[in-house]
Amino acid sequence: MAVTKQVEDAQLLEWIKNPESLEKGFRALVEKYQQKLYWHVRRMVLSHDDADDVLQNTFIKVYRSIEQFEQKSSLFTWLYRIATNESLTFIERNKKFQYDFVDDQDEHPAISQLKSDPYFDGNEIQLALQDALSRLPDKQKQVFLLRYHDEMSYKEMSEVLQTSEGALKASYHHAVKKIEEYFKQKELI
Repeated sequence: MAVTKQVEDAQLLEWIKNPESLEKGFRALVEKYQQKLYWHVRRMVLSHDDADDVLQNTFIKVYRSIEQFEQKSSLFTWLYRIATNESLTFIERNKKFQYDFVDDQDEHPAISQLKSDPYFDGNEIQLALQDALSRLPDKQKQVFLLRYHDEMSYKEMSEVLQTSEGALKASYHHAVKKIEEYFKQKELI
């Protein structure tokens, strides 16, 4: 039985809580949120293969912990928080395999990897944006990605990242300034 993408979260949760419709509900949840979560994760980890791995881990964690979802936030927010945490765990775990680049002229290893990714179809500006993002502190990068790409409100970001809206606004402002400066230095604007 095919499940449409427009299933409401309340219906999904009802199906998931019933052992007889658990599989149907979880399949519908994955179908509804997979693409949005994939792109959220992909922007953080850059590589298609890594994003697939992180997304798989995200859905495994969701499946194992859906019973503990208290509905204090939206299902969307809860899923984003798990995907964000899984992405950060992945990034942290893989930092030891990356070398530090010597100065501002060197290309970040993640950008080299992105250029060689057969699934990346971006242009020079997109590569430059990714390079600028790779130079940001993790928190500023997260906030920028959630605000710019996912068009998430500061209230939603506050729930996902469990940080005050004021701190998020400051992080976004600093990220934008650093990205603008990077583009000016590279003479792209």
